Amino acid sequence: MEKIHKPAAAERRGNGRAVEILELLLSFAVPAKKAGLLARALSERFGGMRGLLDASAEELARVEGLNEKAVSLIMLMKPLAGSYLKERIADRDIIKDPRDVINYLRVTLSGEKVEKFLGLYLNSRNELLAVEVLHEGTLTHALVYPRKVIELAMKHNASSVIFVHNHPGGDPSPSKADCLLMRSLEKAAATVDITVHDHMIIGKNRHFSARANGWPFESSHAFPRAADKAEEQ
Repeated sequence: MEKIHKPAAAERRGNGRAVEILELLLSFAVPAKKAGLLARALSERFGGMRGLLDASAEELARVEGLNEKAVSLIMLMKPLAGSYLKERIADRDIIKDPRDVINYLRVTLSGEKVEKFLGLYLNSRNELLAVEVLHEGTLTHALVYPRKVIELAMKHNASSVIFVHNHPGGDPSPSKADCLLMRSLEKAAATVDITVHDHMIIGKNRHFSARANGWPFESSHAFPRAADKAEEQ
């Protein structure tokens, strides 16, 4: 069991309010007199709320003073935040204003240890109909089946789609395999008049938008470099 120590700099991170909320939540799972110290120590240990919410149950369970009930409570916080952000983008034209979509995707995919490939299916008003997980694990253009993508578009009566996946390493640079996948899915969608608005890659602190970086790339054999092309948040 790994010990936690009283933090010396947690309050200097500018997350005092978040730590107070965490303390209140933890008081439902641990003795109130310990909740404050534990909240500050967790913030310090994991580098803030983002690191805490990205932590696995196994990582949390190794922290001294954090019981099973408290671990379960923390593990529920991120899915709840994701649900809130997903509801925020309902009934909106997410192409005109993609900021809330990006926030939702960053919360949903940040901290994932494996690659996840998602399809965001939209109606003719660019409103979100559904979010589908199309693949989990090492991503190649051969593992995301165009047929599945099209079948789900038909299921949801979608007019368009945004493809999104994460890079667990944190760098949102598109690889050659990513670009090949973009082309493959674009061609498949075109056969049934499904518009592909974008291919996005979520990194640790940045995201890459293919559309914002000159995609489609059909006329060139060169691939964009994320160091130059990834968008700063």
